[in-house]
Amino acid sequence: MAPRQRARSGARQPAKRPAKLTANGKWALNLRAARQLHAREGHLRPARKHIERLDVDGEAVDIKLGTFLDNTRRRADKLTPERRADLDQLGMRW
Repeated sequence: MAPRQRARSGARQPAKRPAKLTANGKWALNLRAARQLHAREGHLRPARKHIERLDVDGEAVDIKLGTFLDNTRRRADKLTPERRADLDQLGMRW
């Protein structure tokens, strides 16, 4: 479907990705998405394909939160204590 057709049909536009971020910037964005999900749902157990939409500076940004959390669980031994504590505060199940 062409962009004009999509706009007329009411189809949801894909959200923009933020400009290149540093590793710390990506972590902060993913953590913000995790906090948003936790506040809304009360857990951090989304499906692997779950996408969380954030508002970043007035722009909608899709975060692949399910993938992030799954990969983070698998790599938990490589996390810094601070990052692990951030997720522990949200009740992350390791």
